[in-house]
Amino acid sequence: QVQLVESGGGSVQAGGSLRLSCAVSGFTYSYYSMGWFRQAPGKEREGVARIYTRNRSTYYTAYADSVKGRFTISQDNAKNTLLLQMNSLKPEDTAEYYCAADPSAPVGGKRFTDTWNYWGQGTQVTVSS
Repeated sequence: QVQLVESGGGSVQAGGSLRLSCAVSGFTYSYYSMGWFRQAPGKEREGVARIYTRNRSTYYTAYADSVKGRFTISQDNAKNTLLLQMNSLKPEDTAEYYCAADPSAPVGGKRFTDTWNYWGQGTQVTVSS
């Protein structure tokens, strides 16, 4: 079965950095989308960063405007771990972070607002001022 397991969350001061990881297993599609989402208490889930992979390589990445220039999404060479490097963290980045995955067509890819089939359990990120 497809399994996604997040790690790397924690507490950090504003301006600091964290690196989130999502270990992926049971997902063998040649074309797929993966992404990071977050949800703060009392707020809707929002997309943070997404990546579209074709033939085991990154085709494109996209970010929410609120994190552009600060966050970077990537995957390792084995294509089994999704990463999110978060720099210059702000208190408003505090949320539960989730990774997600879904197969997609070669010419397409999942958008933040689309339905994603597979989700991890989440990891908490807390940024203090």
